[in-house]
Amino acid sequence: MRVLDEPVRLDIDFIQDPHAAYERLRVEAPVRPAVMPRGLKVWLVTGYADAKAVLADPRLSKDNKRARQLFEANAGAGSAFSSSLAAHMLNLDPPDHTRLRKLVNKAFTARTISRLRPRIEEIADELLESIARAGRVDLLESYAFPLPITVICELLGIPSADRDDFRTWSNTIVSAATPEQLQRDSTALAGYLAELVAAKRAQPTEDLLSDLVHVSEAGDQLSEVELISMAFLLLVAGHETTVNLIGNGVRALLARPDQLAALRADPSLLAGAVEEFLRFDGPVNVATLRFTTEPVPVGDVVIPADQFVMVSLLGANRDGEKFADPDRLDITRPTGGHLAFGHGIHYCIGAPLARLEAEIAIGRLLARFGTIELDGEPAQLRWRDSTLMHGLETLPIRVD
Repeated sequence: MRVLDEPVRLDIDFIQDPHAAYERLRVEAPVRPAVMPRGLKVWLVTGYADAKAVLADPRLSKDNKRARQLFEANAGAGSAFSSSLAAHMLNLDPPDHTRLRKLVNKAFTARTISRLRPRIEEIADELLESIARAGRVDLLESYAFPLPITVICELLGIPSADRDDFRTWSNTIVSAATPEQLQRDSTALAGYLAELVAAKRAQPTEDLLSDLVHVSEAGDQLSEVELISMAFLLLVAGHETTVNLIGNGVRALLARPDQLAALRADPSLLAGAVEEFLRFDGPVNVATLRFTTEPVPVGDVVIPADQFVMVSLLGANRDGEKFADPDRLDITRPTGGHLAFGHGIHYCIGAPLARLEAEIAIGRLLARFGTIELDGEPAQLRWRDSTLMHGLETLPIRVD
């Protein structure tokens, strides 16, 4: 299969209807040059088999220092992103990645996360009570955002009063913001986290961030920059993905009354339904940046060395060669196989927490209200201007 000469542009039109674009790309050129919103040239991978292979291929690196050099050579300018936020394990290769992941693994096992269930249920019920009084709300603003940000702030030991600042900074960092906006908000967030780490070092409390500041594994501790970037990764990834998972899942149900009715009739389907929401309209559009360290064959294409590669998780999860009738939401579909949380050594460490939060949030929402309807026309819904995250700007609903 030939590579089409014209790169696909990952612009706002693309973001508003990604599934149609990915369906076309999987047929025309599943491995194709693309241009990111800020002009970065990449290779875009949209088929399931290719995506899964690339995500686990050690010839594709995530080393942050080398990536910055390539970015300067490719885009003609340095990244505006604060460097102290970028040194986390998602931007590292082994052995550095292995070391950092080992230090945080214990906090995110399924068993450890399951202990949070009572508190997550309590938060959900408090938010649902407010929604019941209002009757008409933006579900994202009133539920899908405050639930996971409250959980991750409590887990890390961050004052919940600061969550609106986090939302502003986080939205900028994961969106197609200007370099000036990115520099401003990433610097502000880095400064805040540096002060927080210093406070936890001076006066530790019972929370994950204090544990990370003082953790020692075979005499190993996190450096100051590692602590700041790890706190950033856990904070942003710990709520952004879950906000979108809840919002996208509820949107999918409201658009398909048969699936909504089936889930109401049999709540035991909920865990499997969450897996189907992840596959059908997952919270992440494309995986974070990788680059080739040597020429790498992907499908019928050889991607040269020192090229950035973006893997479309949305595209892979709608590949008909992997999933039967991929554009149909089916909450009884056999679970497993989707790539919504990635694959390989960088598989999302927070997956157990996201699954638990989504299961509780959607399950208790359906149990609390006999009627949940979209408050407006489906065509009015807009997707956030982000190539990384796949989430709605708003989700207005009416409940009874």
